[in-house]
Amino acid sequence: MDRIQQMQIFQRVAELGSFIRTAEQLGLPKTCVSEAVQKLETQLNIRLLNRTTRRVELTHDGMAYYQRCVELLADFDDLQQLFQQQPEQLKGILRIDMPTGFAREAVIPALPKFLALHPQLHIQLSSTDRRVDLIAEGFDAVIRVGQLSSSSLIARPLSQLKLVNCVSPSYLEKCGEPTKLEDLQNHHLVFYSQQLSGKPDGFEYLHEGKTKFWPMQGAITVNNAEAYTAACLAGLGIIQVPEVAVRQLVQQGRLVTVLPDYQPAAMPVSVLYAHRRQLSRRLKVFIDWLQELVNSGYN
Repeated sequence: MDRIQQMQIFQRVAELGSFIRTAEQLGLPKTCVSEAVQKLETQLNIRLLNRTTRRVELTHDGMAYYQRCVELLADFDDLQQLFQQQPEQLKGILRIDMPTGFAREAVIPALPKFLALHPQLHIQLSSTDRRVDLIAEGFDAVIRVGQLSSSSLIARPLSQLKLVNCVSPSYLEKCGEPTKLEDLQNHHLVFYSQQLSGKPDGFEYLHEGKTKFWPMQGAITVNNAEAYTAACLAGLGIIQVPEVAVRQLVQQGRLVTVLPDYQPAAMPVSVLYAHRRQLSRRLKVFIDWLQELVNSGYN
């Protein structure tokens, strides 16, 4: 095993805080991971990691070495691909996380064409509505839909998703169609909250460039996109979702859009990664493709 491989293994151990998880993620025996770090420590004559029964943590010297590893390995990756101008020559693993609905409706249907252009790339795609820890869980990048909370991550805006209000035909038969805000006092909203705690704000709409909320009643609160759409299909109330996410359901007549004059503000889509110099060529190509995909409306 050469020094570059040792540094790559050490970087992942530092980020995951675990030899076992690093071995699982890289597909290596645990002994191989331990030996790589030990050899680095011997060669450098410093202790990089403090090992306990529960967790592996960086020493002061280990943190300094890790920060340099991040930069040097990113530079090495760029150097390796410097003269590889053809898309099909891109290779390696991309570990990406994104919301379930975004993966299902936008990314996965378009991936066959992308991977046909880059046959040596392998994408590890995590799709969940849970906010993953990019560093601790070893992702190259994560896609976020919605407003971002402050963090040390680098954020690149991709696009804005138009939101619409939807109900099911069975709901309209039972409750009628709302045409103005005042009608909402006789309607139900399906609430969405990742934490399932606190009371959601209500029906969101844009008025004179500002976001407003109209209080509404509702019988159910969900915490993921699949359940949110399912609740609407079941006739439990109004949902407010990206238009592209329900386009097919609307075309099929399974959902109906309502209150077109009272739609929420467009929802930003962003890609986040840990360090500007970690933006390898394969990750940059993927992000550029993703931006084109979102701007095209998933076509």
